[in-house]
Amino acid sequence: MARKKGRSKQKKPELMIGGQAVIEGVLMRTGDKYAVAVRKPDGKIILKKEKYISRTKKNKILGLPFIRGIIVLVETMVLGYRALTFAANQQMEEISKKEKTKEKTKKKKQRKKQELGTLELVVTFVISILFALLLFKFIPLGIATLLKNKLAGSNILFNLIDGLTKFAILILYILAISLIKDVKILFQYHGAEHKTVYCYEHNKKLTLKNVKNYSTAHPRCGTTFLLLVILLSILFYLLIPLETNFWLKLLIRILFLPIIAGIAYEWIKLTGKHPDKPLTKILAAPGLLVQKLTTREPDDTQIEVAIKALKGVVNK
Repeated sequence: MARKKGRSKQKKPELMIGGQAVIEGVLMRTGDKYAVAVRKPDGKIILKKEKYISRTKKNKILGLPFIRGIIVLVETMVLGYRALTFAANQQMEEISKKEKTKEKTKKKKQRKKQELGTLELVVTFVISILFALLLFKFIPLGIATLLKNKLAGSNILFNLIDGLTKFAILILYILAISLIKDVKILFQYHGAEHKTVYCYEHNKKLTLKNVKNYSTAHPRCGTTFLLLVILLSILFYLLIPLETNFWLKLLIRILFLPIIAGIAYEWIKLTGKHPDKPLTKILAAPGLLVQKLTTREPDDTQIEVAIKALKGVVNK
C-alpha cells in the first residue's frame, strides 16, 4: 500500500486539475483534455469529453514562465464559455425535444436559434469584459483620484485606496449575486468541484462517501487568483507616477493586467506544488476565507456530477 501511495504522489504534480462550475454542472481540465458533466432536467448526467492541448505545450515561447499564465487565462475563459454553452444547451434540450417535429422549417428555425445563442454568448462575453473593467479599473481609479488631494502626494496611499476599493467591490458583488437562486446552486457546484479535486489530490478513491469528507475551499481557486491580482496590482501601479492624468493611468493599468496575471499564475502554480509550506498557508488564507462566499456545501447529486466530470479526465 505504501508503494502505491508513493507512486500516486509522484504523479500528482504532473496531473494538476483545474475546474469550474457551470449551469447544473462542472468542468474539469488536465493538461491534455477536459470534461464537462451536466445534470439534465430529467435527472440524467451527460458527459462531454474532448482533447485539448494548451498552446503553452505546442509553442516553446508561449510556454515560458509568466507568458504561459496569460495564455492559460485566455484558454480558461474560452473553455469556460464552451462549457457554459454546452450546459445551457442541455437544459434547453428537454424543451426542444417536446416541440420537435419532422418539418424542415422547424429544423431551420432551431438552427437559427442555436446561431443566435452563440452570438448572444459572444456579446455577453464582450459586455462582461467591459463591465469588469468598469467595476475593477474605472471605479477604483476614479475614487482614488477624487481623494488624491487628501493623500499628501503619497503614491502608496493612492494605490492602496485603489486596491482596497477593488477588494470591497469584489466582496459586495459576490454578496449581491449570491442572493440569486441560480447563483446559489452554481456556488454549490463550485463547492462540489473543490471537494472532488481535493479527494483526488489526497489519493482517495472518487466515491460520494470520500468526497464528502473534504473542504469546499481550495487554495488554487480562481478566487485566490483574483485576490492575488489585486495585491500585485497595488505594487505594480506604484510604478505609475501620481501626476499622470486619469485616462493614461487607466490605459497603463489595463496594459499591466496581463503581466500581473502572468505573475499571479506562476505564484499559484508554485504554491500548488507546496501546499503544506507555512508561507503558502499564510498567503492562501485570504483566498480561502473569501471562498466561504463563493462556495456552498453541495448535495449528493451535485457531488455525483463533479465526480463524473473528474473521472472524465483521470483514470481513477
